[in-house]
Amino acid sequence: MRDSPFSTPDPTRTDGHPLVTDPTSSQPTGQRTPPSAPADTAPLPHTRLLAEPGEETGPRLDDAGSAAANGDHVGPATGHGGTVRYGVGTGSLSHADRLRFIGSATRRIARGNDLDEIVLGLCRATVQTFADAILVYLQDPLPVGDEAPPDRVVLRLRRIDRLPEGVVRIREESGGVVEEPVLSSWSGANPRLELDPTGPLGEVLRAVRPVFAESPTARAALRELTGNIGLPEGDHALIAPLRGRRRVIGVTVLLRGAHRDAFEHDDLQVAQQLATHAALGVDKAVLYGREASIADELQRTMLPDTLPPSPGVKLTRRYAAAAQSARVGGDWYDAIPLPRSRVALVVGDVMGHSTTSAAIMGQLRTTVQTLAGLDLPPQEVLHHLEDQAQRLGSDRMATCLYAVYDPVERTITAANAGHPPPVLLLPDGTTELIDLPPNAPIGVGGVDFESVEDIPAPPGSTLVLYTDGLVESRTRDVMEGVAFLREKLTEIARMTRPGAAAPLEPMCDEILDIVGPGDRDDDIALLVVRLEGIDQENVAALRMPPAPESVRDARRLVRESLRRWKLEDLLDSAELLVSEVVTNAVRYAERPVTLRLLRSGSLRCEVGDDVPLLPRPRRAGPDEEGGRGLFLVEELARTWGATRLGTGKLVWFEMDLPPGATVPAVEGVEAASAPGTGAGTED
Repeated sequence: MRDSPFSTPDPTRTDGHPLVTDPTSSQPTGQRTPPSAPADTAPLPHTRLLAEPGEETGPRLDDAGSAAANGDHVGPATGHGGTVRYGVGTGSLSHADRLRFIGSATRRIARGNDLDEIVLGLCRATVQTFADAILVYLQDPLPVGDEAPPDRVVLRLRRIDRLPEGVVRIREESGGVVEEPVLSSWSGANPRLELDPTGPLGEVLRAVRPVFAESPTARAALRELTGNIGLPEGDHALIAPLRGRRRVIGVTVLLRGAHRDAFEHDDLQVAQQLATHAALGVDKAVLYGREASIADELQRTMLPDTLPPSPGVKLTRRYAAAAQSARVGGDWYDAIPLPRSRVALVVGDVMGHSTTSAAIMGQLRTTVQTLAGLDLPPQEVLHHLEDQAQRLGSDRMATCLYAVYDPVERTITAANAGHPPPVLLLPDGTTELIDLPPNAPIGVGGVDFESVEDIPAPPGSTLVLYTDGLVESRTRDVMEGVAFLREKLTEIARMTRPGAAAPLEPMCDEILDIVGPGDRDDDIALLVVRLEGIDQENVAALRMPPAPESVRDARRLVRESLRRWKLEDLLDSAELLVSEVVTNAVRYAERPVTLRLLRSGSLRCEVGDDVPLLPRPRRAGPDEEGGRGLFLVEELARTWGATRLGTGKLVWFEMDLPPGATVPAVEGVEAASAPGTGAGTED
């Protein structure tokens, strides 16, 4: 995967406390940075550097501006024992030097995309070059856009950077050289404080401009932020409010050791520039984060949270965005239960990587779900989806594959609209490419869609449906990627022990690994389906005339089937529910009524008739004889539903198998005991 723009290059703390880092660790000590190095990678010196005899440190800087003017950049020098030594300079930076420093620092700040990177850029650009230590406080929570300011403003210490405690500064006296620590050891800065608008800090923030800690108000503001811990004050401490586009969002404190040249008046302008760029960067990061959160939420709501359980199949899925900069897209997947225990399997891809693509995808997915509820054949679903795309606009292009799996017949019926073909992994470890007419994509207009019926799907097979982002990239075309996918599936099957099916979740991860870290140009939707099927021995069916005597025949079928399947614990409840549903069907039907029982991970009962009106549960009055059948179904069944068919309707319900009951085995796969819930997904 590409490096995420939301990651920080340094270790961070997640417990709300600031991170203290060594800002000099990224540059080796005692070495001179080559003159060709970029200006924003080496500090402009404020002091000259002294070294032990024989050490090479670059030019001596009695005038800090001379080296900068000559293009020389000097890093810190290291003495014996690993102690960093700095000499005290007497010169001051020129106006051109300050401009160069501001340019390099603001470039470093601007490189960040998220909050941590921007704060890190401010600290790394400042410490050692402009100050010996920096503390950055930001409002918590940070305001977003035009949000009204909160009644209570809380500042949280986001980061502290300072020179290491081992750094000493060298001062030359008549008696020799004196070494003194740059900053005394300190800790205890307030990690969180509630701002008093009428207090000293509130007054400094209202003024917006940076100030030295000279006045009583500024010194009190500094102590309010850092506590009374003996930090430098006066012109060795500088408080710079961070003002975003519309309001102050934080404050930064810049410190220099007592033995270093104090801040000058022109340094206030430098601090103002640093604070302004950092605050605007924080505003940008907050807005960027909100937009990314909206995009993520949109994508999550457009795709199903879970896949519905369906008899005879197990399902799992994955979605991977194209990149962190393109977090939404038009790829989708779906699994839709259909009448007669079938399931519709859908993958699609709307052109583009934007919120518009995601919104169109959501509309097309909703359309497919509605059409699937009408139990239309796959080619008719694609025809109606084409009409919907035309209504959305002439430039709405998408590909889609719609397949219907029948676990009893163990067949697939599918139609394709310009989508990559699905791959079927057979139980023996070989793969087949399901050959479908490619047809034209959705949105082209004026085209016909063809479907292929009765595609064999042996029990224990695995069907892999995907979008083109999985198999197509800058380095390979679609068919090369499909061949690579088939090789990966064969390898997975070879690594699975005989007599067992490969787990779907690890299989998904392995499949996604065929896309290299730098190869993904498109988002990926992946739907992996284990086709277990339902054996004819686990199916019992009866066709009955619409007569009251048919209820007796239905009860007899239930008793015989459940005893044969050793499900006597469900006998009374199942017989009662079937009796109620069949009674309602034969009461209003004019054509034969069908009853089918299926045993898979649960016991499923389906009753079909020619009456299109769907039943609705209602509360029966105390004097009414009827109206309680669906109430009983709701109470005793795990789940139930009613679906309209082209010739009437189908009412179904499911019941959990009793604990310890044997789940029917799939051919070539070991059987298991019922866990008490129906089989369906591996989510």
